[in-house]
Amino acid sequence: MDKQLNEHNKSEHAPSHTAEHLLNQTMVRMFGCERSRNAHIERMKSKISYHIQVKPTDAQVDGIVQKMNELIQANLPVSYHYYIQQDLPEDISTERLPENASETVRVVRIGDYDACLCAGNHVNSTSEIGEFILLGTNWDEEKKNFRIRYKVKPLSE
Repeated sequence: MDKQLNEHNKSEHAPSHTAEHLLNQTMVRMFGCERSRNAHIERMKSKISYHIQVKPTDAQVDGIVQKMNELIQANLPVSYHYYIQQDLPEDISTERLPENASETVRVVRIGDYDACLCAGNHVNSTSEIGEFILLGTNWDEEKKNFRIRYKVKPLSE
């Protein structure tokens, strides 16, 4: 199969970007929300927002951080799988795929925990992320928007 993908216009910090994937799936599982549609992933600080109906409690926020660090420590493999769009597995959503996407697309799988379309940079396994550190959260009651600010700290620091 020709692995010709659309050019990717971002050069994310791979550990932070892989952490974003884990965080998306954690939020989906804990709160039944969609994956984020608004994320800014950077080396020093990342922020990501979710549309959920109720502000998470402090205990739930602590649970998010705990789950993230458990997933990181689990050393889950990150793998890439290439598909022709019409041959994608049923569990992979194409809802956010741009109209001009190449016929061949890439699915990034993180162990058995997460799988989604992505052309970004990733680590080889979750243990390479380091530590997930929560910098803060914000809640917008009117918009039902929950924002998480985080960074990842390499284990060598």
